[in-house]
Amino acid sequence: MFEKIDLSKQIEKKEYNKIMKDIEIRLGQLQREAKDKGVPVIVVFEGWDASGKGRIINELILPLNPRYFSVFTMHEENEEEMRRPFLWRFWTKTPEKGDMAVFDRSWYRRIMDDAAEGIVKGEALETSYGEINSFERVLYEDGFIILKFFLHISREEQKKRQERMGKNPATAWRIRESDKRQNKKYEAYMQAMQRAIEETDTERSPWTIVECEDYRFGIIKTLMSFIEGMETGLARIDRQREIVANAQIIRNMRSQEPHETAGNGSSLKLNGIKSSVIDKVDLSLSMDKQEYEKRIAKLQCKMRLLGNELYRAKIPVVIVYEGWDAAGKGGNIKRLAASLDPRGYDVVPISSPNDTEKNHHYLWRFWKEMPKTGHIAIFDRSWYGRVLVERVEGYCSEAEWKRAYREINDMEEHIVNFGTVFLKYWIHIDREEQLKRFNQRAADPNKTWKISDEDWRNRYNWDSYKDAVDEMLFRTSTTFAPWTIVESNCKRYARVKVLEHTIDEIEKALQKR
Repeated sequence: MFEKIDLSKQIEKKEYNKIMKDIEIRLGQLQREAKDKGVPVIVVFEGWDASGKGRIINELILPLNPRYFSVFTMHEENEEEMRRPFLWRFWTKTPEKGDMAVFDRSWYRRIMDDAAEGIVKGEALETSYGEINSFERVLYEDGFIILKFFLHISREEQKKRQERMGKNPATAWRIRESDKRQNKKYEAYMQAMQRAIEETDTERSPWTIVECEDYRFGIIKTLMSFIEGMETGLARIDRQREIVANAQIIRNMRSQEPHETAGNGSSLKLNGIKSSVIDKVDLSLSMDKQEYEKRIAKLQCKMRLLGNELYRAKIPVVIVYEGWDAAGKGGNIKRLAASLDPRGYDVVPISSPNDTEKNHHYLWRFWKEMPKTGHIAIFDRSWYGRVLVERVEGYCSEAEWKRAYREINDMEEHIVNFGTVFLKYWIHIDREEQLKRFNQRAADPNKTWKISDEDWRNRYNWDSYKDAVDEMLFRTSTTFAPWTIVESNCKRYARVKVLEHTIDEIEKALQKR
């Protein structure tokens, strides 16, 4: 790939100045258009050290409104970042709708620099290519524009620039040992970079390789490619939004048409044909108070010891609670966390997204809460809202919740690949038990705060939620992050089951470590 690139390309200063005037105007226009349409933009700059990334980024952002872009210089991971999945620090920097994030180095460090140095290799390296492609696909399908530039110079040119910078006291500090090492290992880096580009050059987010031995040529090519990429991306998003809008119009028209019925006048149904996972759950399982108190005390004692072991072994844990309203999630979480050191865990209650969260990809707010090594994050509801409440209540489009199954599975696999103990509990009760608990809450002045109009409305949509739950369990119970259904008509039984299962899975992880 690189050997076929003509690095002798140049552009004269007079022509450069003429072209730049038009480019600067167009850059400002495109930023305003993206802002008006609420389109988030990510621009990635990779390339050789001393290839001119800083200079080109500066030329890109000078004509732009500084309120609507951020520049992130991504050095090697610091200690805090190393204690989380490698995509965590990039997910948390994804821009709001209408804003732009410019990355001076990015997630490609892992499969370029770290691969060239042998830090990431074998299965970990092969997995990283897929994780990066998945990350970019998720953003692309959510309406992001992703533009990626690789700035290329020869080994000789790199060495010449490093020597020139080293002689100047104003720039000598910028030359690090890692920069010199890259020049010495130029061939190894080239192989890693070439494979990284080949594995991640997709139709969704293609690479643009920029010849940068002549600074003016490098700047012009980058900015013109940026303009072309923005124009193409904005047109693509316009088409997608038009398709979605038309599909919604058709659905609304169909919803107003009379439904076909069977010969006897009753609506056609699939009763007895559809298979339900949760219908097979034995909700008669129970535990008396004496046995419960005996077992829960022992389990909580064991959980406290395991919390300390997790911290020492630096193993992160993610526990997800989903379930019916009034199923007992809160009480279950309380018993699970009762004996843990409060400095080692966080309970993350998830409610409707606020305005800031709505302006990001729906997974953004959950990535922010992922625990570092040795810590536990307990999610009281989670990203599964996309395929439950958002699906049933129409808060997202059908295309959005349908693709969410893959997005969720990919995210969970990435977190598990990092070494996280990942547990998912569906806290299950039947419809009669839910009504009983709703009435108890409504009648108890100390518990009325637990019941809302929304809970009653959700109950009326029980069948729709049941269909959504069944499909969620089927599509997202994976080998690396399976669902555990917890029979919770008896709260005591449910609390013991969760504690026992959590302890078993943590012990397995500690034994492997």
